Amino acid sequence: MFEQLSNLMKQFGNEAVINNPAVPNEHNEAVLGEASNSIVNNLKEMIANGNISDVASLFNNDNASNSSNPVVQQLTEKLSGNLGEKFGLSNDVSSDVAGGLIPKVLGSLIGKAKDPNDSSINVSDIIGSLTSGNSEASGGLMDAVSKYGSSFGLDQNGDGKVGMDDAIAAVSNKSGGLGGLLGKLFGK
Repeated sequence: MFEQLSNLMKQFGNEAVINNPAVPNEHNEAVLGEASNSIVNNLKEMIANGNISDVASLFNNDNASNSSNPVVQQLTEKLSGNLGEKFGLSNDVSSDVAGGLIPKVLGSLIGKAKDPNDSSINVSDIIGSLTSGNSEASGGLMDAVSKYGSSFGLDQNGDGKVGMDDAIAAVSNKSGGLGGLLGKLFGK
């Protein structure tokens, strides 16, 4: 996930950082690196603090690119503060840089993970990176998916819960199988 995130930072960083005269050129790479680290570290912190459903909500619709989404707002605010603190950027410049990067990068990252035709990253890569192999946190994130899964049509057997029996039903179902199930979960 880190490599993909870094690539997206470079892709979207031109306007917000590289071509921004308010960001000194000698800080360009460090600012982009700080933005990447900020996204990962702050999402990990949210999960560690029990905000698993908030992080899971990034995978619904276009929430990851929506600057009014509370998770996106929090990530943007934290990055803005870090940029001012570490690089001496004014509040306005820090806010502009963070606001120009976070929604675009997150939206693209989550979009790529949800795209069945893009194998550069997948949802399990993101979950693994954010939970650092912590089975309790991974399980919590999967619990959040289960909790909200019926609203995405994942409750294959109609019992009001999303569980292993639904996964088995999805795999054996002729209308899309597991790929169809995952596509419903991630909006495809």
